[in-house]
This record gives sequence, structure tokens and C-alpha cells, in this order.
Amino acid sequence: MYILIKYLLSAAIVVGVSELAKRSSALGGLLASLPLTSYLAILWLYGETGDTQRIAALAQSIFWLVLPSLSLFIVLAWLLRRGMTFFPSLAIATLVMFAAYGLMAVGLRQLGVSI
Repeated sequence: MYILIKYLLSAAIVVGVSELAKRSSALGGLLASLPLTSYLAILWLYGETGDTQRIAALAQSIFWLVLPSLSLFIVLAWLLRRGMTFFPSLAIATLVMFAAYGLMAVGLRQLGVSI
């Protein structure tokens, strides 16, 4: 039952974002920008393990890995506004995002930060 609740709540958030975005891109963006996935993952992890050190490590990893993920949104918007079609824009933005993850991993390793 617990796993079903996790699936339903997670799916409801995704549906909520897409439905809200149909009415208002600003409100859809606001809901999508909230760290709801991270929040739920932290809640589920705490509920299942009670391990606050594991949650602290997850929170730190999320922080560092959110930064390169932002490249997807800016590149996607830039390409679409310049007339590129949706799927090629999404593919290129995704590749840029993966490259940003790689750069972040290298940079963090050089700084001695473990994720």
C-alpha cells in the first residue's frame, strides 16, 4: 500500500504541473520549480530508514546536481525561441545537460567534494 501511495502522489504532481501549465506557464513553472520530487524522496527515505545522515548526504547531492540540470531549461528555451523544432531542441538540451553533469562531477572531484 505504501508503494502505491508513493506512485500515486508522485504521478499526481506530474499531472498537476502539466495541467496547470496549460492554463498558466508561470504557475506551471512555479509548481515544477518546487523541489517536490526531492521533498518527497527525502520524506520517503526518512520514513523508510529514519537515517538523518543519509538524508543529509542526499540533500547535499541534490544541491550540487540541481545546478547542472538548470542548463537543460535555458538551452531548451533558447533553441525553441530561435525556431528549432521541439524534439531536436530537447535532444540537444539534454546532451548539454549531461555534459554539464560531467563538468560538475569533474569540478567537484577536483575540489574534494563527494556527491
